[in-house]
This record gives sequence, C-alpha cells and structure tokens, in this order.
Amino acid sequence: MFTGLIQALGTIKPVGGDSWQITFVRQSSVVIMEDLAYGDSVAVDGVCLTVEKIFHNGFIATASPETLRRTTLGNEQTQQKYVNLEASLRVGGKVGGHFVMGHVDGIGQLVEAQQTASSWEMTFAAPEAIARYIVPKGSIAVNGISLTVALYDPELYQFTVAVIPLTYEETNLRYLFPGSWVNLEGDILGKYVEKFVSPGKTHSKNDIVTPDFLAEHGYL
Repeated sequence: MFTGLIQALGTIKPVGGDSWQITFVRQSSVVIMEDLAYGDSVAVDGVCLTVEKIFHNGFIATASPETLRRTTLGNEQTQQKYVNLEASLRVGGKVGGHFVMGHVDGIGQLVEAQQTASSWEMTFAAPEAIARYIVPKGSIAVNGISLTVALYDPELYQFTVAVIPLTYEETNLRYLFPGSWVNLEGDILGKYVEKFVSPGKTHSKNDIVTPDFLAEHGYL
C-alpha cells in the first residue's frame, strides 16, 4: 500500500525476460534507498513492483506481460522519460495523500495542461470502467500521484486536477504532453462502496444497502 506522495524519479528499461531495471536519477532517492530491502514493494508510476535485486542506485523488478499490457510501463514513451517512485507505506507512517494500492485500473490520457497563477490545471481522459469511480473533490492516482479531482465531465469521461508547483516539478507530470498515456487507479473506497450497494450474484438480499436499510438503522 502507498500514499501517492512521490519520493523520487527514476528511469526504467528492460534487462531481459520479464526483468526491468529501475534507476534513480536524483539525490532524493536516498529516501527510498536507505531502507530498501529484497522483497520490498515500490510503486513505479503507480504500479506495485517487488524488489528482486538491489544495486547502488536502483533495483531490479519483474513486470509480467499482463502488467505491461494493463499499464504504461512497457510503452516506449514511458521508457524514454522518467517514472515516479514511492516506497510502500510503513506502519505508523504519515498518509499525506490517500490509500493507493498500486493496482492500476487502466490507462488514461492527458488532454490538456494549462498553467495558472498558482498551479497547473491538467485534464485527463479516463476509460469508462475507471470513470465511474471519479467524483468531484474525490481522490485519484495518476502515475502513482495522489491528486484531488477538481472537475469531472461525466459525458466525456474527463476530469481536471489542480497541481501545485511542488508536485509538478518533483514528478513526471511536467514531462507529459497532450496525448501522453498515464496509469490511473481509482479510490479503493469507491470500489468497495460500489460492491456493497450494487445488487449482484455475489450478494444476498441482506447485503444490499437500500434507503429502507439506512432508515432502519438510523441513518435517515
């Protein structure tokens, strides 16, 4: 589990088979490297990967064909730029963003980015399967970055986030251009809410939350 607060930037490249080499590119990598151990989880552009080998300025991890198919990691565009890196959340650690699982739901695309007086406003298009978890003022992870949805267009499946200068400068958002692909992960809370309030084969009648159920239990 992660929080969506990026700790370092790196590069990624294939090194044979399903193995990928992630190399740190900034001094801030010490935040991750000083405590990195074999078997640890690291979010790479929002994708949870397991550390299999450590070298002086990076690590080796496996990214299966399924992972590459569902995310941007296998995209040549990604390999030519930087990836966002975050070590897994430690018990008792600060949760400055939101709970990010590192399980990417799908790939979105940057529509436009506009600089304002105090931030960057970035609009992304999301697949319908992910868009249903997007709500104004809710959380979403874009390339592993915890962001707050400012606006959402349910007809176009597009959402806009306001990115503060620090986040823009310290992550790979500043390297994106209209058309760039990004990894998207919806808020895990929305997924569980959907499961418990939606009728389906996996639910019994008593599992479904209805207005009558809420009234009966004092919520209305």
